[in-house]
Amino acid sequence: MADTNNINSFIEPYLIPEGSDELNENLKIMANSFAVTDDKIREIIAGFHESMKTGLDHDDKDALPMIPTFVRGRPTGEEKGTYLALDLGGTNLRVCQVTLNGDTTYSLVQQKFTITQEAKESRLWDFIAECVGVFLEEHGLKPAPGKRTIPCGYTFSFPIFQTSISSGNLSMWNKGFTVPNSVGRDVVNLTQSAFQRHHVPVEVVAIVNDTVGTLMTSGYTFPDTQMGIIFGTGTNAAYWEKLENIPKWTGEDRKGEMVVNLEWGAFDNATKVLPYTMHDNKLNRKSPNHGFQVYEKMISGLFLGEVVRNALLSLVDRRLLFEGRSSEILNKSYTFDTAYMSEIVADDSSDLHGVKAVLEGTLDLPPTTLIDRRIVQNVCNMVGTRGVRLSAAAMSAVLLARPELMKNNISVGIDGSMYQFYPNFEQDLYKVSSVFLDPDFVQNRLKLRLAKDGSGVGAAIVAMTVDRDRA
Repeated sequence: MADTNNINSFIEPYLIPEGSDELNENLKIMANSFAVTDDKIREIIAGFHESMKTGLDHDDKDALPMIPTFVRGRPTGEEKGTYLALDLGGTNLRVCQVTLNGDTTYSLVQQKFTITQEAKESRLWDFIAECVGVFLEEHGLKPAPGKRTIPCGYTFSFPIFQTSISSGNLSMWNKGFTVPNSVGRDVVNLTQSAFQRHHVPVEVVAIVNDTVGTLMTSGYTFPDTQMGIIFGTGTNAAYWEKLENIPKWTGEDRKGEMVVNLEWGAFDNATKVLPYTMHDNKLNRKSPNHGFQVYEKMISGLFLGEVVRNALLSLVDRRLLFEGRSSEILNKSYTFDTAYMSEIVADDSSDLHGVKAVLEGTLDLPPTTLIDRRIVQNVCNMVGTRGVRLSAAAMSAVLLARPELMKNNISVGIDGSMYQFYPNFEQDLYKVSSVFLDPDFVQNRLKLRLAKDGSGVGAAIVAMTVDRDRA
């Protein structure tokens, strides 16, 4: 087994014996820059804990936001009822009708709408209202007798500062969204106004972040769930914290627990501890939210392929890859999809024909050599390995923040394309975290659970608790 605290373990596997000295020297420099040793992870965990503590105490632009979510009741799995949920993500809007069966199971009727570029740039709120109107009409849904609206939970997977269970101000856009006149405003109001304009009889009674939704969904099926994580287009996490450990919470009742939304994509925006490379810097320089969400840009699906593309082009520019040639497709930003990384990393054929198909078929590159294909696979592995090790570092840091819970079984609900589809992602999360958590805990008591489409169901679970409490 590789010694993950030895820098050479992150360099030697990526050298190519048949390659030139100049190629291997460049691969060595690149691998070194993407390496995350165990000691580096310990440094990151310490940085996480310091940032979490500051963020729980007070709002600080240099610390993790640690946003109180106003969600206070853990699901038991016995809740019943049918509720509407909206789930606005980076790529799709899902409209769901969720029926909780009261026995830790639920059923789901849903429709997915691809968010148009126009909606991302300007008319998002009207787009949401139109989609919900279509869903209600197609499924014949109307308010209950004597009610004017259908109660709805709203999973909103962008950074908001919540002011109550049903209101939250947008703090910034990410994931390529740039809708004007939205930052600083209450997203429930903006959505509700669009519902009124389009005569959609729906009332948003709870707004939750996608990770809170994932946490609550996993918690409905597995009541020992302590954390919800998204490892997908973007990344974030939420966890149960004792109210007494949240000094900035101003509510009167300080007993019990509350879900805290970390917004961990914003960790280390000052890049003091993260392994930041020239390829990350190039991505960051050209991104709409330059200097923000730095951690997210190192581990999430939207960005990993672009980091790889930058790294590959740096080798092309030195004439060490593809004989110095590129293609129109590869020259454009965000054309090297993270899904291609997954295909390339998984290719174990002797001639790497899967890699060849991506490079020559999809990216329209001129004919490649086996050495070219090995270089591309190695660069994908460098970036992907860094991503999963940073992901495990963050998960470990949050679990270590409640050490008293690790005597018991703990489930972590996880959703997202990286977790589901990137080769060996779950296995590597266990493997890496066992170095920093008690190995006995990781082997016998920690359970990572796929909370598939969890964000929609979780919003319905929270809507149910709000509707129940106000009845």
